[in-house]
Amino acid sequence: MKQKVFKEKYHIFEIEYKKSELQYKSVDEIISALQVKIDAHPVIAFIAIFDQYKHTSSLKDGEINPNIKAAKNIVFCFGKEIPTPEVLAVRPRSIGVCELEDSFVVNFLEAPNDTANKTMEDFVKSLI
Repeated sequence: MKQKVFKEKYHIFEIEYKKSELQYKSVDEIISALQVKIDAHPVIAFIAIFDQYKHTSSLKDGEINPNIKAAKNIVFCFGKEIPTPEVLAVRPRSIGVCELEDSFVVNFLEAPNDTANKTMEDFVKSLI
C-alpha cells in the first residue's frame, strides 16, 4: 500500500492489484467483498455504492480515461463520536475501486483518525 499526495494536497492510500493476484474478477465483486467487511464491523455504517463511471459517462461533457473500464465507490461512516462540528466535513468515508485493463486500483482518502485509516487499510489489504 502506498501513501500518495494527489493534486498536491489530498493524502491518499492506494494499492494496485494485478488481476491475476485476486480471486475477484470485477469491481462489483471487490465492492461486495468490502461491503461484507463494512457490514460486519461494529461501528461502521454502510451508506451507499456510487457508480462513478456510470455517472461521469452520462454527463454531456463527462470525460473518462480510456484505460478505465469501471469505477465505483463504497461509502460508509465510522461516526462513533461527534466532538466538534468540523468532524462532519471529513465524513463520510469511501473506498474507490477502479478497473484498468490488467489491474484494479483501490484507494481512499486519509482520515483524521488513525484507527479509521488502519481499518480501511486492513479491508483493502484483505482482498488478496
